[in-house]
Amino acid sequence: MSAAPVCLTLIAARSLRDDLFDFLSEQSDLVSGFTASEAAGHGVDVHLETTAERVKGHADEILVRLVLPQDSASRLLERLRTSFAGTRLVYWMMPVIAYGRLDERKR
Repeated sequence: MSAAPVCLTLIAARSLRDDLFDFLSEQSDLVSGFTASEAAGHGVDVHLETTAERVKGHADEILVRLVLPQDSASRLLERLRTSFAGTRLVYWMMPVIAYGRLDERKR
């Protein structure tokens, strides 16, 4: 495993939003924060859960991004596999070349 930073992206049905956010907030030993946005899932492997989604032709989903060390991301994925089994949660992990915060004020 590696301590190099990665961006872990999670895609879940919008109906899982609150459960997923609560779960991630409880993983304070691995997760210091995350960014989330609404997404529209398209494709043959996308499950359209509701009549509204079938009419629209896309699944209402939530996209979550976390930047964390690769070993932490792998441990988090194992926990997600247990806690969100059967939910069709999708993920991918990509290397992060640089990560930081831009401060507008000098102190």
